[in-house]
Amino acid sequence: MSSTNPTQRPPTVPAFVLGELRRLIAVGDLVPGQPLRQEDLAERLGVSRVPVREALNTLETEGHVVHEPHRGYRVTELSLADLLEVYRLRQLLEAEAVRATIALGCAQVLTDLRAAGADVERANAAGDLLAMNEANRRFHFVLVTSAGLPRLERILRALWDSTEAYRRLYYEETGNRARVEHEHAGIIEAFAAGDTELVIRLLDEHRGHATTALGALLQP
Repeated sequence: MSSTNPTQRPPTVPAFVLGELRRLIAVGDLVPGQPLRQEDLAERLGVSRVPVREALNTLETEGHVVHEPHRGYRVTELSLADLLEVYRLRQLLEAEAVRATIALGCAQVLTDLRAAGADVERANAAGDLLAMNEANRRFHFVLVTSAGLPRLERILRALWDSTEAYRRLYYEETGNRARVEHEHAGIIEAFAAGDTELVIRLLDEHRGHATTALGALLQP
């Protein structure tokens, strides 16, 4: 008997193509600088070129791909300057989300934060970097979605989407993955204590360690 949840509808073709291309970039199957031929992608995904073209347009607005006249699309090259700009914006917006979330005082947030942190650890132990990345995203967005600020959340999701390839690179190092687990534990502890400014400071340090490590990898 199939275990498919009958309440879950399959994604539309455009949604499937967009999600799959995002995934292929995130896991490094499509690498920075790689040309993207629409007909090749359409054949690979078993779809027409129309949803592929739509997905590439969306990915361009998100910063995952770039389009050059007469040359077509390619996966965006990793750039330290780009990464630092995105993380600076995240620093400002996530601080506001944390303040709003803690001010609301919902006990479920701590439960969800601990659950996502445990998922990060299980994925790391299993060596599943894609699952670890997804769990890490859930961990951070517990603090964002609970703030009740939908416009801020949409902006942050776009910022996160634009740097998925950087996180894949960061997670390739065992020491970085261990540091993520340790830093998450500190964030959870500070949140449990209701220490807003400490949570914000630990998140700043968390991002700072990532940008330092990535900077060493991205510098020519």
